[in-house]
Order: sequence, then C-alpha cells, then structure tokens
Amino acid sequence: MYFQRLRDLREDMDMNQTQIAKMLNTSQTVYSRYERGFQTIPIEHLLILADFYDVSTDYILGRTNNKKTAK
Repeated sequence: MYFQRLRDLREDMDMNQTQIAKMLNTSQTVYSRYERGFQTIPIEHLLILADFYDVSTDYILGRTNNKKTAK
C-alpha cells in the first residue's frame, strides 16, 4: 500500500525523510520504504506519526478523509 498521505503530511511540515526517520529512530531508507509502500509501517511508528502530525491513524492509512477521529 502506498501512503501518499505520509509524504503529504511530511511535506506540509517542511520536513525531509531524514528528519522524520531520525524522530522514528530508523533510517531514511526504511522511512522511504514506508512512504512508497515497500515496507509495512510498524504500529509504533504509525502512532508516533499520528501524534506528531495531530491526525488519526485512519487518516494516514487512507481509511477516512477526516484528519481527526470522532469524539
């Protein structure tokens, strides 16, 4: 699965893949694979990114177009 939203969110924050990878304690290569869908993103990384970008995990995964979960 290709996660265009990961790239869009990162670019909206004016960050590069290396900066995000460092935050996740992984390599830029691994993070690039997440964005391109060549590697499954671990739940731990998904949760960190959702908190960092202040969006729901469902939004990142493309399951909804709402950035926030309903409360």
